[in-house]
Amino acid sequence: MELKFSRENGGIDELIDDLIERAEGVANPSYIREMIIAALKAGQETDYLADLKLLSSSMKEMRYTNKVFGPYRRRKKVTIFGSARTERHDAMYRTAVRFSRKLAAQGYMIITGGGGGIMEAGNEGAGAENSFAVNIRLPFEQAPNSVMTANPRLITYKHFFTRKVAFVKEADAIAIFPGGFGTMDEAMEVFTLIQTGKTSPKPLVLVDDQDGYWKRWVEFVTDCLLGKGFISGEDFSLFTIVPDEDEAIRVIEDFYRTYHSLRFVNGHLILRLSKQLTEEQIAILEEEFPELRLPGTRICPCSPLPEEQDEPDLLNLHRISLRFDHRHYGLLLAFIRRINTF
Repeated sequence: MELKFSRENGGIDELIDDLIERAEGVANPSYIREMIIAALKAGQETDYLADLKLLSSSMKEMRYTNKVFGPYRRRKKVTIFGSARTERHDAMYRTAVRFSRKLAAQGYMIITGGGGGIMEAGNEGAGAENSFAVNIRLPFEQAPNSVMTANPRLITYKHFFTRKVAFVKEADAIAIFPGGFGTMDEAMEVFTLIQTGKTSPKPLVLVDDQDGYWKRWVEFVTDCLLGKGFISGEDFSLFTIVPDEDEAIRVIEDFYRTYHSLRFVNGHLILRLSKQLTEEQIAILEEEFPELRLPGTRICPCSPLPEEQDEPDLLNLHRISLRFDHRHYGLLLAFIRRINTF
């Protein structure tokens, strides 16, 4: 029979309901039901084993990711990217150690790829108790570093794409140190996700070295991407180049000075804030960022909406609401930084 996600499957729906009830302790059973239906439909629609293996292994990896990170949802985390080939005596290795050590002292946890180089430096500075390692099976370079070996927060992935989800989804900020193809791949992924609104706004700091690694990269971006119209000027709001770990930490801390988080509800962008904005401050935002709003709409203070009741610990936060123009995610980061100046 052709299965449907709506409840039109007769006895199959009853069997799935019974299975969920027998399993006990299943949260949000309507979504679990959809996953079961999706698995059954996949089995009906393809007999190509490699495709089914990919579906199965990716879901298993995401399930385990949620299990490992789940107990630490309320702690802020910073993902660190950088070269696995950076030597321990390198200045950038020492910078990464200091960076993660200072963040851990302020209550942050650190997420790295779990390998050597900058990844090991990040875990070393934070310490095993404040670290996650999302490792990847590779034929070279990527055995778990000594800090994270046998750590319960070490996850080893088969697929790069599920690993990338963990890097970005779980992070409140991302720091990128100089690196090679892998680092560039991770950096471009984050730029794209933030630029297109596929992940929540977050500070993205590019920690430069004494040779100006990131400054030279920006010259290329300015000449070849902006110069040819492939990106817009507001996309430079997506990142901040910093000279050292202290400036990187300042950028991260400043991003959450007033801004807390956001959520879209029925076409409205709700920004949750740690303090209430005055009418004058809202007027300044409207004047300075008219492109963010759909024509004829305003920025308004608001109370928690009914749809936000599933996040009870955030209901005490102040809010502003606007009808957001989704072409301007780069400008949205500048908007958040402006809010933090009030």
